[in-house]
Amino acid sequence: MGIALLAFFFAFPFVYSAGNYDYIMHICIVGFFYAILASSWSMLAGYAGQFSFGHMAFMGLGAYTAALFCHYFFISPEPTGICTEFALGSNYLIIKNPIGVTSTTLTQDCLAQAMEKWDGAVTVSPMPVWLGVILGTLVGGIFGLLIGLLVLPLRAAYLALFTLGFSEILRATISAEIQITRGQAGIELPGLFENGITIAGHYFGKTDKIPPYFVMFFLLLGCLAILYWLSRSRFGLFVRALREDQDAAAALGVNTTRYKILVFVITSMMAASAGAVQAHYVTIITPNNLMILQMSLVVAMAVIAGVENFVAAAIGAILIEFTLEMLRTSFTIGGIEIDMTLWRLVFFGVVLMLTLRFARNGLLVPVINYFSRGHVAAETVVRRKQSESSEGASTAPGGQGGSP
Repeated sequence: MGIALLAFFFAFPFVYSAGNYDYIMHICIVGFFYAILASSWSMLAGYAGQFSFGHMAFMGLGAYTAALFCHYFFISPEPTGICTEFALGSNYLIIKNPIGVTSTTLTQDCLAQAMEKWDGAVTVSPMPVWLGVILGTLVGGIFGLLIGLLVLPLRAAYLALFTLGFSEILRATISAEIQITRGQAGIELPGLFENGITIAGHYFGKTDKIPPYFVMFFLLLGCLAILYWLSRSRFGLFVRALREDQDAAAALGVNTTRYKILVFVITSMMAASAGAVQAHYVTIITPNNLMILQMSLVVAMAVIAGVENFVAAAIGAILIEFTLEMLRTSFTIGGIEIDMTLWRLVFFGVVLMLTLRFARNGLLVPVINYFSRGHVAAETVVRRKQSESSEGASTAPGGQGGSP
C-alpha cells in the first residue's frame, strides 16, 4: 500500500492533465502541509499523550521567522551609510529599518533610499530562502524547548491550556506589532523558487507548481521517516509508556520529563518547518493563519483518520483537504440554494462527532491495518486462544481426553 501511494504521488504531477491542473496541484501542496502538521501532532498527542493546542503557533513561528528574515536582511557589496549594517568579508549584511504599513516606502525605507542613490550601480541580494526555512525550524524548536521546560513537568490539562494561551498571545502580539510584522496586512515573502529553477534540462518558472509540490512532498516524507524511526526505537517505547502510565514508567527508570520535552521539541520543529515552506509557497503570511480554527482543523484531521497512527493522520489530512475543497460546490434543493462554503464545515463536524462516538481509533487505521496484513496477526492470536481453550477443555477431568 505504501509503495502504491508513493508511486501515485510521484507520478501524479506528470500524468494529470485536466484544465484545473494548477488548482488540483495547489490542493495537493496544501494537503501535504496539513499532513505534516497532523502526523506530527499525532506523534505528540496519540503516541506521547501530550495534548497541545499550540501546533499552529509553532507553524506561525517558523513562517514569521522566515518572513522577517527575508523581509529585513540583505547582502550588499557596498555599505548604505543609513541602514544598520555589518561587514561580512567583502560584503555587508544590511538590516532594513522597520516602517510598518506605510505608503511612503521610498522616503522611510533606508534600503530603498540607498538603492535610489545608487541608481542601479549596486546589486543588493536577498537572503537565501533555504536559510530562512532552517532558521524558522530552529526558532520553532527553541520555543518548543522553552515551553516544554516550563509546562511539561506538570500534568493534567496544563499543557493544553498553556499552549492555547501561548497561541492566542502570539497571534495578538503579531497583530499588534504593526511596525515590525505589518499586523493584519501580513508580510510578503519571495517564492520558493523566485527566479525559477532548471531540473533535468527543463525550466520551471516561479509560478509552476511542480517544484513546490515536490519540496512539500519530500518534506512530508522526511518527517514521516523521522516519526517512523522514533516510533520503532526506544524513544517510541518510552513515549508510549508515558501515555499509558507515567508513574509506572517513572518507577521503571524512564526520565519522563526529558522524553516529554524531546517529543514536544521534535514535533514543534516539524510544524515550524512546514510553516516556513508553506509561507514561501503562498508568498504571504498573516496572523489569521494562527487562528484557533486552523488548530481545530489539524486536530480533527488527526482524530478522524486515526490519532494513534501518524501515517493514517497524514493520509487522512490529504484526503480531508481534498474533500473540503470538493464540497465547496453549492447546489439547489427545492429552489433553495445550499451554500456549501459554509455547510461543508458542518458536514466535517458531523463526521468528527460520529468518529469519536463509533470509531475512536479513526476511520483509516482499520484500512491501513488490513492492507498491511495487521488483521492476519490478530486472527492468529484469536485462533491460538481458541486452540488453547479447546485443548484445555479436552484434557480437563471428565473431558474427552481426561482421566476416568
